[in-house]
Amino acid sequence: MAANLQAVVQLLDATLDPRQQKQAEQALLQQDRQPGFSLSILQIVANNSFPYTSRLAAALFFKNFIRRNWTDEEGNYKLPQNEVIAIKQELIGLMISVEPAIQAQLGDAISVIADSDFWERWDTLVDDLVSRLTPDNAVTNNGVLQVAHSIFKRWRPLFRSDDLFTEINHVLGKFGGPFLSLFESTDALIEQNKDNKAALQQHFATLNLMIKLFYDLSCQDLPPVFEDHLPAITTLLHKYLTYDNPLLHSDDESESGPLEFVKAGIFEALVLYVQKYEDAFGPLLGPFVESSWVLLTTIGPETKYDILVSKALHFLTSVARISHHAQNFNNEGVLGQVVEKVILPNLSLRESDEELFEDEPIEFIRRDLEGSDSDTRRRASTDFLRQLMEQFEALVTAVVSRYVEHYLADYAKDTSANWKSKDTAVYLFSAIAAKGATTSIQGVKTTNQLVDIVDFFQKNVASDLTGGSAVQPILKVGAIKYLYTFRSQMTKEQWQSALPLLVQHLAESDYVVYTYAAIVLERVLVLTTETREPIFGKAELQPLSKDLLEHLFQLIEKDAAPEKIQENEFLMKCVMRVLIVIRDGVVPIADSVMTHLINITQIISANPSNPRFYYYHFESIGALIRFAAPTQPEKMENAFYGPFATVLQNDVQEFMPYVFQLFAALLEANPSGSLSDYYKSLISPILMPPLWESKGNVPALVRLLSSIIARAAEDIAKGNQIEPILGIFQKLVSTKVNESYGFDLLECVVEHLPVTALQQYFVPMVQIMLTRLQSSKTENFALRFVRFYHFISALDDKGLGADFFINVTEQIQAGVFTPVYISIILPETQKLARPLDRKTAVVSFTKTLSDSVAFVEKYKKGWAYTCEALLKLLENPPLPVSADDTILDQDVDDVSFGVGFTALNTCKKAPTDPWPEISDVKKWVGLYLRQADAKHGGRISVFAQERLSPEARQVLAVYMQG
Repeated sequence: MAANLQAVVQLLDATLDPRQQKQAEQALLQQDRQPGFSLSILQIVANNSFPYTSRLAAALFFKNFIRRNWTDEEGNYKLPQNEVIAIKQELIGLMISVEPAIQAQLGDAISVIADSDFWERWDTLVDDLVSRLTPDNAVTNNGVLQVAHSIFKRWRPLFRSDDLFTEINHVLGKFGGPFLSLFESTDALIEQNKDNKAALQQHFATLNLMIKLFYDLSCQDLPPVFEDHLPAITTLLHKYLTYDNPLLHSDDESESGPLEFVKAGIFEALVLYVQKYEDAFGPLLGPFVESSWVLLTTIGPETKYDILVSKALHFLTSVARISHHAQNFNNEGVLGQVVEKVILPNLSLRESDEELFEDEPIEFIRRDLEGSDSDTRRRASTDFLRQLMEQFEALVTAVVSRYVEHYLADYAKDTSANWKSKDTAVYLFSAIAAKGATTSIQGVKTTNQLVDIVDFFQKNVASDLTGGSAVQPILKVGAIKYLYTFRSQMTKEQWQSALPLLVQHLAESDYVVYTYAAIVLERVLVLTTETREPIFGKAELQPLSKDLLEHLFQLIEKDAAPEKIQENEFLMKCVMRVLIVIRDGVVPIADSVMTHLINITQIISANPSNPRFYYYHFESIGALIRFAAPTQPEKMENAFYGPFATVLQNDVQEFMPYVFQLFAALLEANPSGSLSDYYKSLISPILMPPLWESKGNVPALVRLLSSIIARAAEDIAKGNQIEPILGIFQKLVSTKVNESYGFDLLECVVEHLPVTALQQYFVPMVQIMLTRLQSSKTENFALRFVRFYHFISALDDKGLGADFFINVTEQIQAGVFTPVYISIILPETQKLARPLDRKTAVVSFTKTLSDSVAFVEKYKKGWAYTCEALLKLLENPPLPVSADDTILDQDVDDVSFGVGFTALNTCKKAPTDPWPEISDVKKWVGLYLRQADAKHGGRISVFAQERLSPEARQVLAVYMQG
């Protein structure tokens, strides 16, 4: 075993070397199928004789192993039972004993296990944790608390449910009492060790974890055990909010220390209690408000205090939200103090902000943008000011406006020396001018009616956009950001004069300035008028587009290192937006755009590092394919094949789901073309099972395979590739998460391959479906089965039809069609929601009534049921599908990058109508039934008289009369 462990350690070490990483990861993945491999990895983590870096790599691998292999989509274990038990037994003790960085990786693994197993399949866990707590061993306690936090923090974002509360009560019943005892003993140990730096730091680490757990345990409801002891708990919290000890001071001005983290954690818990449990906590609130005020008016400007200051401001903001507490601020003198002593010191630009602007511009931008700077002083003080505005709009506006005027006057005295005063004035004005939430599409929608946003822009801000190199870069950014924030308040005419200025600022040398110009330009291109017309459409943008795109690409490709090219997602997002707006206006410049996009793909494939950048990058390629490929399909297929094939050959997993979608989009752009040898060579690799193991690949692979089948049905039949494709269908349709993709693939196979080539497979395929319906039916599976039935039933001109399907089911089991039809097909058909599915059902039922022999001879009652089901469908006839040509604006923060599958919006597959010739469904049904009645000697009229109720007969007669 030791020799084997040594070999695994060598592979783990190789994963840390970029040159060997891929091969080493592949070698490890091949081994991780072996029983007990996970326990070998844990042995490496636990063995101090191995280097720390190897043990850390092992812990990281173990975490990812658990994510991949713990349970399947149905929640069943993928590992042998004895391995599952051994992992649970080993993991807690191991995590308690290892170093913090390794602990963090194992904690994530425990979270994954807890997601599926806690608490019912791991009901010993809390007892195990409690049994390990000690009165005074901080190292052990910290390990236990770290494990507890990694499990209980899962509750924070969850919606309330009975199961969740059962789990929380299970934990509180066992953990609540020991937790409070440990809180008291930790407090005593801190007192005893106030002069012992090492011990003090350990016990403060315990306190920090306990405050996180206090939040975890309280996040859904106020625990009775806490409510009973709330005065004692809040006394301790207040003690540590005001606690100081020089031994805990951080020497580094930029790094927070133990004191800052504990106090910030306390403020976070206080915000929760103010927002959710004000009834119980309100009477105890006073000392905390006072202490936060003292803290905010005495704390220094160093960046190590930023998180603490922002959390303290969040706390005051939550207090100001409650009317009766907010009254403490309802006074001009008090508000003046708040603005002067709390808002202004935290809102003004500091030296550290300027350094960030110069040295880490991309970080400055991300912090400054909406939502990504929640822990900055500027954002937190703005939120506090806006909350006060909500309560006392006129008073706050009057007080703050005086400060705005003061800073503008100071700037006017010496514009080069006092430029920071202008920055503060603009920021302060923006803070009181905006109301409500800022949306990603429209910016601020509601504004303070007591100030004039456009007037302030024209008098004080516009000059910074036109002043050229004389204007300080941070003031230019402030001016551009003003446009960004209040973009919905500007008229189309105002934007028409501002747009050339933005384009001009793209040519600036300063990174933050040109990036902000790109950000605002991109957002303006999304803006629409009240009648939903774009403010800048294709007509306005196309004349500028060639130079604009060329310039954006130059900025992106300025530094050819992979990590530098993909550093700035905002530039790439602007490229994407320009391509979406100009649509087929890209055709004249398609070659140049394609060259840039291919170059970027090739460079960043070597080291994908920014998921947002490459998402926008592939959306840009999707837009190019959608709008330019129909005019030059073969050229584009050939151009993109090389870089995309390289991505697949080099197994760049982050890019593969995107590449599969784009390959499919290329093929769909030219549906009548024959398949080139390039794409034929793709068929065998994409049928290989390992590719389908990654759930992120599945939707894209199904789409790609479907687009290949549509263009190469003959080759697939000749190349004996039907069976592997149906094997994929069988695998997909066996799990709830992929069942829809399985049916998509099968419908494509049936639509495009000759029935003779598929004849032998229909019985096993339908048998798989009937087995699933019997053993583990889901609502979705039943609907997809019904849709598949109608698809087959409606394709009688292809040699299929209702009788064909009946014959298949009767081969599986005599008489099985009747219960399936009556209990599943007829009732579920009415639940079909998509217009094309309902249309297919109408065609299927109409052809069954007209042409099915079985329904004439064998299922006489079934004929009547079918007719009634058809008439019911026609009460709400499916309308033709409108070609929806809008490309939704996807808020990228909602996209779960790197987790599963991200769809590309620019090249989404349009729904295809198998019966485009049927536009008026009701008219077509009447005509088809009349023709069939004539063809079969009046059979339908006779059946209607014999088999239908008088009401149904009457309705059918209306259709048949035309």
